[in-house]
Amino acid sequence: MKKQRPVNLELSTIRFPAAAISSILHRVSGVIMLGGVGFLVWALATSLQSAEGFALVQDLLTGFVAKFIAWGILTALGYHLLAGVRHMVMDLGHWEELDSGRISAQAVFVLAILVSILVGVWLW
Repeated sequence: MKKQRPVNLELSTIRFPAAAISSILHRVSGVIMLGGVGFLVWALATSLQSAEGFALVQDLLTGFVAKFIAWGILTALGYHLLAGVRHMVMDLGHWEELDSGRISAQAVFVLAILVSILVGVWLW
């Protein structure tokens, strides 16, 4: 049985639409938040154990690396919330056409960038 299908093996020529990128990034942000929860739970548990543990966590969270990690977690949370609202609106039957899906995905990208900037200003 010979299948005569077009085969495109050059991955650099494949272009995903904005809605597909938005959906993929929604999943990636969920994974980032899941990893970040481990760090946050550790910080909470350590800070509640003793005064020394609280001082340790306080010292760690005032450093650049910890602020960068917190910025990444909060940026992922912001994007995940925005994209989640977009997906829920689509589940209600709106924004299901190609143009409205593309526009809503682009709006999520712009809003996520603004949230990321605001979180960075708030942290630093």
